[in-house]
Amino acid sequence: MSVPEFTTIAAALALKPARRSVSGEPRTAFCGMGVCHECRVTVDGRAHVLGCQTLCRDGAIIETMR
Repeated sequence: MSVPEFTTIAAALALKPARRSVSGEPRTAFCGMGVCHECRVTVDGRAHVLGCQTLCRDGAIIETMR
């Protein structure tokens, strides 16, 4: 996926179909400033990265719990 420079992971994920919680409810970043932790993803094998606080970069492997 290509996104403009300085796009956060949470913003990039908002362009994709809705993520789901373990109970099946739609899930997305809520606060956008790292407080709610709804945007946690795994980046290059490192778990619990806050997507709203992390910029996309070339070649990053981002995993979500779908």
